[in-house]
Amino acid sequence: MPLDKTGASEIEGRWTREDNIPIDMQLNHGFQLAYCTNVHRGDNWAETLDSLERHTLAVRERVCPGRPYGIGLRLSELSARELSEPSALKAFEHWLDMHGCYVFTINGFPFGRFHGEVVKENVYVPDWTQPERLDYTWRLFELLNRLLPPGVEGSVSTLPGTFKGFVRERSQEDAIRANLWSCVEAIARLSERSGRSLHLGLEPEPMCLLETSIETAAFFDRLRDDHPNDPRLDAHLGVTYDTCHFAVEFEEPKDALDRFCRCGIRVSKIQISNALALTPTAAARKALEAFTDQVYLHQVVSRGGDGSLTRFKDLPDALHGHEGPEDGRSTEWRVHYHIPLHCEPGGEFRSTAGHVHGVLRELAARPELCRHLEMETYTWEVLPAPLKQQTVVEQLASEYHWTLDRLKERGLAEAIA
Repeated sequence: MPLDKTGASEIEGRWTREDNIPIDMQLNHGFQLAYCTNVHRGDNWAETLDSLERHTLAVRERVCPGRPYGIGLRLSELSARELSEPSALKAFEHWLDMHGCYVFTINGFPFGRFHGEVVKENVYVPDWTQPERLDYTWRLFELLNRLLPPGVEGSVSTLPGTFKGFVRERSQEDAIRANLWSCVEAIARLSERSGRSLHLGLEPEPMCLLETSIETAAFFDRLRDDHPNDPRLDAHLGVTYDTCHFAVEFEEPKDALDRFCRCGIRVSKIQISNALALTPTAAARKALEAFTDQVYLHQVVSRGGDGSLTRFKDLPDALHGHEGPEDGRSTEWRVHYHIPLHCEPGGEFRSTAGHVHGVLRELAARPELCRHLEMETYTWEVLPAPLKQQTVVEQLASEYHWTLDRLKERGLAEAIA
């Protein structure tokens, strides 16, 4: 059933007092911070709501009890359809009000199941060549428009077009640009009608159509060629900057963010996450086998002594290649494996936390760059035992405190009690 389109005046009825406008844990510059609920199972709406009640509220009590609390909501396509039913949506709005929570961003990357079975390349299906992806994303914006409090912009993150391995002909990218533009037009109409700032963020990822800042900038240039001088592109389409993904690509935060700024590309959301890094000695490659799983795709980028990069679709592919410093072909591997923000893996491994620090330095220098921050460590269920010493609630609370401390160091947040 299509979602009723609601204007800003109707929505604001849920927020009747000025001091109800979320300030989210005393962040500065209008920043919003949440963790992404894709760490929890949520293949349908009942399961999603159960995760919010059992886990999200428990995290909130550990982080900022009694204060407005932002949620980074992940909705599968089925969950979104079920929540779009008027009775379900009204009940969820009541749930948010009752618990002092609000939604400002939605993760629209995984379309279907995301835990407990083989995901791998299926996470990119359907991609932006297919109308199902457009319909799903548009439904997320309709929901977000209903759930946003006044004075807060809304973002949805999505996959970066498609997986490179799916591309067979040029017409596929043409279809991707056409579907994205249809989405931009719809978001623009909804934004104008509701008075809200709404934007979609393409999330560059290793081995995808858009994986580097250079590829992303070139893609936006082609979109601008398709729709010259149309301000709706800059206003409603941008990038979701995942610090894990850009670190895996060996990009420097300042270089990538400068490129986006020069090209007029909006940073819709920053996802704060760490990747796994190592010097691929024989011992390290052996230890890395503990990180293989049958659920997620863990792309690997290997950097040689001359700075050249070699990409592997999944962790087993890299391990079977036996590239290491012993043969002079590789000096460092970075693995698309989200590890907890607050701990270094130790032993043969290290994290890419330095990339997070670099992004926060840039954000402190130009806080207008992006308002939405989302911690995303969705791998809790498959983490090796040494990195899984806490419950999921404890891990999320620890990640909050780590992130808030880093924000405080940069003057981006006030002291937290």
